[in-house]
Amino acid sequence: MYLITLFGNLLIILAVSSHSHLHTPMYFFLTNLSFVDVCFTSTTIPKMLFNIQTQSKVITYADCITQMYFFILFTGLDIFLLTVMAYDRFVAICHPLHYTVIMNPWLCGLLVLMSWILIVSLFYCTSLGVYLSSAAPQSSHSSAVASVMYTVVTPMLNPFIYSLRNKDIKEAMMRFCGMAALKA
Repeated sequence: MYLITLFGNLLIILAVSSHSHLHTPMYFFLTNLSFVDVCFTSTTIPKMLFNIQTQSKVITYADCITQMYFFILFTGLDIFLLTVMAYDRFVAICHPLHYTVIMNPWLCGLLVLMSWILIVSLFYCTSLGVYLSSAAPQSSHSSAVASVMYTVVTPMLNPFIYSLRNKDIKEAMMRFCGMAALKA
């Protein structure tokens, strides 16, 4: 599932980047979401796979803090990018004649930048509470299932949900894969 997540999201990034007709706000946000999903899954899954392979559950304090920092950062970015994407679709549907004026490149860049800044700010406030609070007793099996669903399945499904039902993305992916096959 991890490889599917990486491959699907990287394919979206390459398809959108390589085709100029996809350089619109919607695809700009989709590319950022794909990048964040790659980063998000890469913060936890490699360590989890290593732990499964070695039958070890050990993580150093510094590694834990680093992993939690990036986990919270990319989780928050996912949320804010999905919010920005919803706003983009709202403007496109409710104000189609003003869409290009409202969703100009400057505003799109600003929305993504503000998502990053807001998440970094929120991280410092919320992470303090997470580390200072004691862990409530929970079933380890239910926690593991919830963790896998959130950290693996959702980022794996994002490329399918947001792009494979989209004719433009499918065409760009087919052209990109065709170009890659011709070069090989």
